[in-house]
Amino acid sequence: MSTDAMLSEVTAGPVAPRKRRLSTARILLIVAGVLLGLSLVHLFTGADDVTSQGAIQAALQAAVPIGLAGLGGLWAERAGVVNIGLEGQMILGTWFGAWGSLHFGPWLGLLIGIAGGAIGGLLHALATVTFGVDHIISGVAITLLAPGVTRYLSFIAWGSAGATQSPALQPDQTVPRVSVPGVDNLDGLEKHHWFLISDLAGVLRGLLVDVSLVTVLAVLLVVGTWWVLWRSAFGLRIRSVGEDPRAAESLGINVYKYKYYGVVISGAMAGLGGVYLATVSSVIFREGQTGGRGYIGLAAMIFGNWRPGGLALGASLFGYTDALQLRRGSESLHALLILVGLLLLALAAWETLRRRNYIVGGAAGVLGIGAYVLFFTVDTIPTALVQAAPYITVLVVLALAAQRLRMPAADGKPYRRGG
Repeated sequence: MSTDAMLSEVTAGPVAPRKRRLSTARILLIVAGVLLGLSLVHLFTGADDVTSQGAIQAALQAAVPIGLAGLGGLWAERAGVVNIGLEGQMILGTWFGAWGSLHFGPWLGLLIGIAGGAIGGLLHALATVTFGVDHIISGVAITLLAPGVTRYLSFIAWGSAGATQSPALQPDQTVPRVSVPGVDNLDGLEKHHWFLISDLAGVLRGLLVDVSLVTVLAVLLVVGTWWVLWRSAFGLRIRSVGEDPRAAESLGINVYKYKYYGVVISGAMAGLGGVYLATVSSVIFREGQTGGRGYIGLAAMIFGNWRPGGLALGASLFGYTDALQLRRGSESLHALLILVGLLLLALAAWETLRRRNYIVGGAAGVLGIGAYVLFFTVDTIPTALVQAAPYITVLVVLALAAQRLRMPAADGKPYRRGG
């Protein structure tokens, strides 16, 4: 038996009943179902922003940095290292991306920001892999260290007046945006407010008009991560050290080296997420710019069961709820309670009647009923609840999905060569 075949057995984990995978047809069916549900919400409530171009564009812009942070977490944890330092690595990416773009233009700035995040990943790998520091302690230390480092660098680069933010980037210092020809002409169709047709037009305009090339790169990285980790020998070796490093070592794999690869790539992905915040979402570096997105990225990764496709879905969900705050959030979230309640009640019925999982089914049922009680008893959602909606979404989704998750078997466990 070849080394790669034996590694495939290592990464397969314990024998379990075969699960149906999400085929392209099923994914398209899910997307169509979501669009239909949002269209019905729009029809029944008149909340225009649930499918408008502006809402979808804002959702995409909010989802990309979360998704990139989640990809960073995925690379590290598939190599067996918990990377709580994603937030700090994103902070490094924001500063180095803004500084590099100001001095060397958008593309070199992009690379410098990625390098800044990768340096944070290298520090985390040095602490956890080489010196055996607890992964959580190292990650928290990097997250606490990064704001101080960027404050010091800001003071050196821009003086006391720029200690908390950089000069604004000029248009030629930001990565270009592109549009798919002809899609913007659907604006008239969107304004007619026809059921499903106008909603589809708004979604297409939001996804395909005035899109940053960094967003295109992020989408390609999701696909590329899946291909590398699940279809290449390099990815197979990284996953093997995250599942069973001792078995991988017995097959001649340099476990330390592949852990370093995973964690440094993790930092680079988080750094790119930081660059996006500083140069695409805005045109300036500011202190506190990441706003906890590194942690939400970790939540999206867990929601996605340590897989790129599920991660992208989780980032989209969190990004959408976050974006609605800026698009008449109280009205939009109030309207969405109809769809949320229906989905939760459907989940409750499935878990209770089909899977006999009464805990998850009962919790989903209570939350579904609560959503409808809130919808019928108030006309608008309180501002504080609107602002907390993305974080509530994170907690609810993770709580309901927790029993179906399977993390890499050796994730976060200490490893010493020959031990």
